[in-house]
Formats: sequence, structure tokens, C-alpha cells
Amino acid sequence: MKQSGTSALLQDAVLDMASSVASALGGGGHAPDGTTADGGPPGDLELAAARVLGADLMLPGILCGIPPAADRLDLAARTLEAFPPRPESPPTVRWSHWALRRALRLTDPSGPGADVRRPPEPDAAWLDGAPWPFLTHQLAVLAPLALPGQDCAPARAARGRTLDVARGFVRAVRRRDWLQAAGAGRWLTLSPDVPETLGLAAGLDFVELMGGDDPRVLLQVRAARLIGAGAPV
Repeated sequence: MKQSGTSALLQDAVLDMASSVASALGGGGHAPDGTTADGGPPGDLELAAARVLGADLMLPGILCGIPPAADRLDLAARTLEAFPPRPESPPTVRWSHWALRRALRLTDPSGPGADVRRPPEPDAAWLDGAPWPFLTHQLAVLAPLALPGQDCAPARAARGRTLDVARGFVRAVRRRDWLQAAGAGRWLTLSPDVPETLGLAAGLDFVELMGGDDPRVLLQVRAARLIGAGAPV
């Protein structure tokens, strides 16, 4: 019971953070800061939720130019420190950590939590030749890496297999996996050769209509639209 209760609290915290980021991306408010309800420093729950949300915690500053609050920068830096990848961590965990470090550098390049040098990329060999359903799933997990003008190995994999990612987007919609569809759609907005027959804009509208009550889905859809509209980084 304790474990399920903790999981529920974490899920609620992630959804709250995602809702605040989605609101900021839609022009309706500010992204979350890094304090607890009583104004203190982030606790274990806030750090764990920030780890799940990852680099998208900083997305309003990257896509919308909303200056990140000092507390939010501190939350990102503390999250990086609290959850370094372990030797046995899967590739998505390593890349998520790398993505948050990059996002912190983009929003606060001279801050104490950002490295002056670009951190080395983790290995991406697990994406080479991956079946398209698996590729789409992995890219959707790594959707926070999908930023205009910011290259990395997963971005190159997505660009090199646009048709496969488009197939994955359609498959996710048909399976009503709105979060995967939104993440795949975000990657597709960065691809120059998306087939017009896919109807990506209408597809994203449909994903938002059907899954937009989940703030994580709404966050990805709004990010995709901003990227598609030419949001600078």
C-alpha cells in the first residue's frame, strides 16, 4: 500500500508539473518553480517528478523565451545531481539525463548547474536498424530531445527514418496511445520530408482532442505546434 500510495503521489506531481509547463507553452501562465508548497527547497517528490518530466521542465524558456525562475533552475540542477545515470541504466535514462543537462545549458549557460562544454553524447547504437514500432516508442520517450536547431543522435535517427516515425505515429493513434502519438508528432515537426498525406497538423489536433486531458499529451502537442511554427532555440 505504501508503494502504491507513493507512486500515486509521484504521478500527481508529474501531472501537475506537466500541466504548468503546458499552460506556459499555451501562453496561459508560468512554468513551475522548484520550491515546495511551503516555499522551501525541493524535496524527494519534487526531484523525482522533475526527473520524470526531464528536459521539458525547461521548455518554456527554450521555445517561448520565458525567463526561468531561479528556483526552477535550481530544481533542474538538483535533479541532475540527485539522479546521475548508473552503469546499468538503459539508454533512454542516459539520454534523458543528457537532455536535461543540455536544456539547463540552453536556458542558463553561465549558471552553476550548467556545464560550459557540451557534454558528450551517450551511445545511440540501440536505435540503429531498430524496427519501426520500437523506434517510435523510444523516440516518444525521448521527445524532450526534439528541439529546433539542436542536433543529437536520436534526432538524426528520426530524420533518417521519417516514414517509419510517421507509421509509428499512425499506429499510436490507432492504438489510442495518445502520449506516444504526441511524442512522435513532435519529432515529425522537425522532419523536412513528412508526407503531406499524413496530415500531421490535423493528426495533432485529433491527438489533443482525444488525449489532451492528460497534461503530458497536451505539453507534447503544444511543443510540436511551436516547433512547427518555427520557434527559435
